[in-house]
Amino acid sequence: MEGSQAPERRVRGTTILCVRVGDDVAMAGDGQVTMGETVVKARASKLRTMRNGRIVAGFAGGVADALTLFEKFEAQLERHPRNLTRAAVELAKEWRSDRYLRRLEAVLAVADRETSLLIAGTGEVIEPDDGILGLGSGGPYALAAARALVRGTDLPAAEVARQALEIAAGICVYTNDEITVLELAADET
Repeated sequence: MEGSQAPERRVRGTTILCVRVGDDVAMAGDGQVTMGETVVKARASKLRTMRNGRIVAGFAGGVADALTLFEKFEAQLERHPRNLTRAAVELAKEWRSDRYLRRLEAVLAVADRETSLLIAGTGEVIEPDDGILGLGSGGPYALAAARALVRGTDLPAAEVARQALEIAAGICVYTNDEITVLELAADET
């Protein structure tokens, strides 16, 4: 699949963007929560760190569904503590095969120092070719803006992510400019 927008289940109502620039890794998300066509919250946090700041994660979709998936993903990280890809694949397998989990409406983005992944309930675990992935309704706009900023500037990942989300917020009605940015903690080796 070209790009990094999740197939089949197009989640509306948020924008999450993960950006890699050199050794910098950042994830950004807008704060808007909608129910149907109504904005019910402007400053929600859809991002979190895991494994003592070594992993950043974000979600688009239903909050309760995403929190359930975060818990399941953290359990997989416990089983596979040094292998983000394996943990993601195991989550995708569980998500796709479990009757209850199959009904969850969310898409996850996760990243560590080496890998960025999109995880979807349809079984996909996708690593973008260029280290940039966008998801949610504003994902394609943020993705395009981030790619242009990476190619045309020397901005660090966090600033690329912030500016790309600001651009998406100006285009997508389901994305606002209440932006949260998380960066990975420095490597502890």
